Amino acid sequence: MVFNNEAVLPSATISSESDYNRTEELKAFDDTKTGVKGLVDSGLQKVPKIFIRPPNKVVQNSDSNLTHFAIPVIDLGGIHEDKRVREEIVHGIKSASENWGFFRVVNHGVPLSVLDEMIKGVIRFNEQDDEVKKEYYSRDETRNVRFNSNFDLYTSKAANWRDSLAIYMLRTLRSNPLHPSEMPTACRDISMEYAKHVSTLGDTLFELLSEALGLKTDYLNEMGCAEHCLLVSRYYPACPEPELTLGTAKHTDPAFVTILLQDDIDGLQVLHQDLWVDVRPIPGSLIVNIGDLLQITSNDKLKSVEHRVLANQVGPRVSVASFLTPAFNVASRYKPIKELISDDTGPVYKEISLKEYVNNFNSEGLDGKSGLDNFKL
Repeated sequence: MVFNNEAVLPSATISSESDYNRTEELKAFDDTKTGVKGLVDSGLQKVPKIFIRPPNKVVQNSDSNLTHFAIPVIDLGGIHEDKRVREEIVHGIKSASENWGFFRVVNHGVPLSVLDEMIKGVIRFNEQDDEVKKEYYSRDETRNVRFNSNFDLYTSKAANWRDSLAIYMLRTLRSNPLHPSEMPTACRDISMEYAKHVSTLGDTLFELLSEALGLKTDYLNEMGCAEHCLLVSRYYPACPEPELTLGTAKHTDPAFVTILLQDDIDGLQVLHQDLWVDVRPIPGSLIVNIGDLLQITSNDKLKSVEHRVLANQVGPRVSVASFLTPAFNVASRYKPIKELISDDTGPVYKEISLKEYVNNFNSEGLDGKSGLDNFKL
């Protein structure tokens, strides 16, 4: 097994730089159906060329040592008992969403035992026998459960150093709703329980975001912003040369809101004031970030900001992203909310369908042009 003169992949012998064929090597990697973990398990000591990025794309210009650069923390405790506390929380979320696009929530109502078990479930799935995982390996977008390495493997300029398991948890109004038997046994029960808690938290967040925008409390929930929960678990194996690649390239999220659970290994960074700032893990907390669809409908009042994940020599690093969106098959169209448009502030974006947005996101892939730019008036 040779890959760029490194023993990693079957049927991919590269004798010289001039013989390098990216398409063939991508296919050879994809055909293993074992992802990045399979490469690491093979004992490779060099990062394969399909993962290597230009140095300016990987530079770790983090300013995280400056204490004033840390995402805001929102304590949701007492949100339903004290009106004054709720007003303070709404103000905090408004400020964080306008200035950072990211914030951390504590006292969010999701039991610590559920958070811990969700991380363990991701590890169980990824570290089980390869033949079991291969049953879920697919690029078929109609499947409710898909395991693969990079959704944009064949369109990106460089692959990301990660493996992913995507589960379409809530498929309201869909012809083929998810059945528990479709889910891997290694993480089935905890994924269902975790998604239930995250969906409840999502409803609360959309209430607070509605109030932050000066709208009635149930406005965003009535829009169906959280009808659909796409649960994506990321497994980032230790990387032998982290300075050459990324765990996840810079991007904004194709959602209204994303709720992220991460383990205790650093890696996540958010772009703030043109600096990559570390989002440090804090046990028991969850990260919330504004997605593109909420920036569109809020008419640029709330910000969907770029973020990325660094590769790391230690690992595996594990995270679970819950993307809250409308049901994917609903033909609803989205545009700036009329109450947020004034004579001084006209609409920034044209009306689009969810399908138009998702198709654009998939075609651009990560580290491409922001999907928001394509929909501005």
